[in-house]
Amino acid sequence: MAVKLTKNEQKLQKDRLKQYQRYLPTLQLKKQQLQMVIRQISAEAASLRKKQESLVQDMQTWIAVYHENTAFASELKVEKLIKIDKVVKAKGNIAGVTIPVFKELTFVPISYNLADYPLWVDKGLERLRDLARYDALIATLEQQVRLLESELRITSQRVNLFEKVKIPEAKENIRRIAIYLGDQQTAAVVRGKIAKKKLMQGA
Repeated sequence: MAVKLTKNEQKLQKDRLKQYQRYLPTLQLKKQQLQMVIRQISAEAASLRKKQESLVQDMQTWIAVYHENTAFASELKVEKLIKIDKVVKAKGNIAGVTIPVFKELTFVPISYNLADYPLWVDKGLERLRDLARYDALIATLEQQVRLLESELRITSQRVNLFEKVKIPEAKENIRRIAIYLGDQQTAAVVRGKIAKKKLMQGA
């Protein structure tokens, strides 16, 4: 874009440069904060996945009893005793990004006749609820990461725009205008001297 080689434009470019240099550290700080939080949340999600896997492994020791489920009538299947009601989430804010925060996972209360099921069913249902909670919590953390990564991409683009385009561009424009104005001032001085010399010769 063509830049006017004037004092007004020089002031405008200097003002822009100050603005860019003032905003850049804030953007860089935000970028670092987002990167740090994304790492923390990703590590938390990985830790929860391990706990979930450990719970599944623990269940393997007595999973054979679940085979009894195949002998139940269709209306008595164990999976019919668990039904998710809702995932309760709040809103949080990290570096200006609104994110969902997991609160709890609620289940529809389903009553059943203890006489219809073996002893392991209560414990099994509790473990299945725990697994479902892990799923909901991990899914919420993954959603947080997606939102924060999207903001990180935008922030990184702005940092690059300021660092690699706007600031160098403003500095170059200021340099060009300064050279031009300096040349104009020098030319004016030379013209003044020539005019003075002619006046003196004429006198």
